Amino acid sequence: MIKPELFDVIELLVHIPDLELMPGMQGAIVENHGNNRYEVEFSNNSGETNALCTLSSEQFVVVWRSQTKCWLPIPEKVTAIVNYLPEDRQQKVLDFARSLHQT
Repeated sequence: MIKPELFDVIELLVHIPDLELMPGMQGAIVENHGNNRYEVEFSNNSGETNALCTLSSEQFVVVWRSQTKCWLPIPEKVTAIVNYLPEDRQQKVLDFARSLHQT
C-alpha cells in the first residue's frame, strides 16, 4: 500500500451517503490525524469545498503523489484496491485478468 501523505490526491473506494460522496470521487489530503486517519477535502471545478471529512486509509487509494507531482500508474492503483479485497474477491480479479490476457 502507498502511504498517504499531505496534499496527495485520493480516490474514494466507498460510498459516504450523508456527504453525497460516491466511489471514484477524488479529493486531497489536507491533514494527517495519525492512526491511518486523514482529513480529505472534496472540491468542485471552481475550487469550492463540497465536503471535508475524516477517512481511514482503507476507504481510499492514493492516485496522485504530491511529492513527485505524478499520477500513479494503473498497475499501482489496481494493486492498492485489490489489497483491500477479501481473498476470494482477489482470486476473482486474478481470474478476470487472466481471461483478459487470453483474448
